[in-house]
This record gives sequence, C-alpha cells and structure tokens, in this order.
Amino acid sequence: MRRLLPVTYMTDPANEVGAQAGTPANGSPTGGREWSLDELADAYAYPEGDAVWLRANMVSSLDGAGQHDGRSQPLSSETDMRIFGTLRGLADVIVVGAETVRLEGYRPARAREAFAARRAAAGQGPAPVIAVVTASLDLDFSLPLFTDPLVPTLILTGAAAPAERVRAAREAGAEVLVAGDGAGVEPARAVAALAERGLRRQLTEGGPRLLGQFVAADVLDELCLTISPTMTAGGAQRIAGGPSVAVPTRFSVVSVLEQDGFLFTRYRRI
Repeated sequence: MRRLLPVTYMTDPANEVGAQAGTPANGSPTGGREWSLDELADAYAYPEGDAVWLRANMVSSLDGAGQHDGRSQPLSSETDMRIFGTLRGLADVIVVGAETVRLEGYRPARAREAFAARRAAAGQGPAPVIAVVTASLDLDFSLPLFTDPLVPTLILTGAAAPAERVRAAREAGAEVLVAGDGAGVEPARAVAALAERGLRRQLTEGGPRLLGQFVAADVLDELCLTISPTMTAGGAQRIAGGPSVAVPTRFSVVSVLEQDGFLFTRYRRI
C-alpha cells in the first residue's frame, strides 16, 4: 500500500484547531493517496516569523533502537525518505554530529527543483548548509561533503580544537565556527552561531549523542520521529543519548501519519 494519511489529526499550535482525519494541516484532503511533496512541505512548514527553530528528524524501531548495525537506513522506508527529503528541503541548515557523518557517508545537500520556488520565496539558498559538530575534527576532508558542496560546509567546534585540524578543514574549503570555550561544542552557542549567519530554520539528523546534548541543553523545539514497525533487540543506541535532564522535557503531539505500518510523528516542546 503506497499512501500516506493522518491516523489522528494535525494540530495548529497557534489556534489549537485540528484538521479532520484524512485532511492535512493545509486543509487539502488526501483521499487515501500518497501526499505530494508540496503537501508534505505545507504540513511540515517551519513556524512563521524570525524566531530560531531547531527540529530533529530521527527514526526508531518498536523496541527503541535508533539504528541497526550503526546506521539508521535499515529502519527506514520509502515514505520516511520522502519526509527526510522534505525536511531537508525546508531547512536553512542541517546540523549533524561527526560520527554520523562517518557512519552514514554524508554527502553535500543538493538543490531540488521541487523546493526551488518555495526556497526562493523564503529567501533561502538553493540547498541547505551542512554543519558538522565535532570536537576533534577527525574527518576525511577529501570527501565530497568538503570538496564539492553547493554551499560551503560548516564545522562547529570549540576554541580548544586541534589547530592543525582546524587548518586542514579551512584548506579543504570548510568554514569553521567556534561554539564553545573548550574542545567541544556548547549546544546553545551552536544554535546561536548558526542563527547569527541567518540560518534560523535548523534541522538536526543526529546522531543520538548530539540529539541528547540538544535535549539536555533545552534547545530542541521539535521532534519529527518515524516509528519503524521493526524489532532489533541487541544493544543499539536510542535516538538520544548522553547527559540526562533533571526533569523530563514535555512535548505535545502535532501530527501522526501512517503508511505501511510506519508512523510519522511530530512533536513540539511545550
């Protein structure tokens, strides 16, 4: 079955008016068919205004695994990848941890015709910037992410990062931003540093350690979580790791969509 439809409702947080089941937030009924990229873009649009907004996009198995054999792809689906591409198409910047870059084989974000007019109207460039969070800068700067991006890749690191690796990053064409006084990155400073460059529509794709740091620093505004109808067992990481919070952070549901047993959920911080 190749269709995407709400199984609960989509809520407008501004006025708390929910659309009827089978109807996306923009009011266009799906009629049980697969949503177009335009409909997905409307459903997942960033809040209007100039506020900085950090959303995460992650996938989890039914038993809580955020990856299998070190990668998220085995938990994904065709529709999950459509939403993945839509979220990228809406973002100014994609924030990702160095380990995820290494494990997932990250490449530069590409310009997509389906989002060209929407991005131009929003004053965005043709493709989102990739920003890699790393303390050690232990990265292969010969990869296309650094040698052939449509827009220069950013490196977010700390003031005490290895000087020779910082030089190597800059020689490879990456721009290095300092967002911490030590070797590592302070999440709130990373968000602010990107916003100062006009990159306010922020998307993080993990990994789990980076997402955990954003949660612990209380800077995550929204979570888009795909629940995969799979079980992995084993000792795989959850979608967020690292430091815990003193009091669990509460989120409210915005929408739940379903296709082929996959649930595509969206939550916003209360």
